[in-house]
Amino acid sequence: MRRRTFIAGLGSAAAWPVVARAQQGDRVRRIGVLMEYDESQPEGKAPLAAFTQRLAELGWADRRKLSMEVRWAADNVDRMRMFAKELVSLQADVILASGSPLIAALRRETRTIPIVFAGLSDPVGEGFVAGLPSPGENITGFAAVEATMGGKWVQLLTEIAPDVKRVAIMFNPDTAPRSGLYFLPAFEAAARSLKVDAVTARVHDDAEIETVMTSLGREPGGAIIVQPDVFTMVRRSLIILLVTRNKLPAIWGGGAAVIRDGGLLSYGPDLVDIFRRSASYVDRILRGEKPGDLPVQLPVKFMMAVNLKTAKALGLTVPQSILLSADEVIE
Repeated sequence: MRRRTFIAGLGSAAAWPVVARAQQGDRVRRIGVLMEYDESQPEGKAPLAAFTQRLAELGWADRRKLSMEVRWAADNVDRMRMFAKELVSLQADVILASGSPLIAALRRETRTIPIVFAGLSDPVGEGFVAGLPSPGENITGFAAVEATMGGKWVQLLTEIAPDVKRVAIMFNPDTAPRSGLYFLPAFEAAARSLKVDAVTARVHDDAEIETVMTSLGREPGGAIIVQPDVFTMVRRSLIILLVTRNKLPAIWGGGAAVIRDGGLLSYGPDLVDIFRRSASYVDRILRGEKPGDLPVQLPVKFMMAVNLKTAKALGLTVPQSILLSADEVIE
């Protein structure tokens, strides 16, 4: 039996009606959604709820008009490829996806079905679009983070932990934007400007993450940037445990949920807002516009969260500048 997932029970405003069968003579439009998270993770559920709510507001709440097929890849490359093939075989009218590996998997399967990305860091550098104003072909969407964010993370780390001497930026080259190189120039420039040593930490599994943390924590003054990526997000419990054990100040590239779980500081684009905005492009494509004519949009809303309890455990005093800028302060 072909697996089918419908969005339902995401809250009264975001509830999505189940499509059983189109009325005779009606054509039900089909959206494919490929998510990089596990469906139990809030990082995936909240953005998807915002997307479905906005689609309903745009006129797609009628079950006679639209069905939605959702697949959750759970940071598994084989599942990404399998579900990409599956959604293309279902001949969706448009497919929404987030994350470079998902877009790459979909691109291998189709050059005709419209694809809208939500939260892609480097669409031009990855070769998915020809340019931001005119994407061309069948892919467009909403970018997540500009490369200059690499410098901003270093700056924030030195504000909250002024004794930092070495900063590592950690990523998995198999899943991070442009194999992890996207943020490096800005990261290294900021480190030089702030007179801290820059360390590039490539990791592929839990053991390599632990090796990086242990090495960085051997001497005082170490700190770490956790690049925004599904690989690091699904391992946040392990990373939080290791940075705590090694007394490392850490900044995450996004996700207030990480800070609620005990992370120190996060700063990045609001993924929920990006998914909400992406519904407008799905709507326009369903109404006949071509993805290649829709310019890639940049993020407009950023979120900062800080955990005062974690800061205290690290012996840090959170500066007023961060407290005033934070959207969420966990005590």
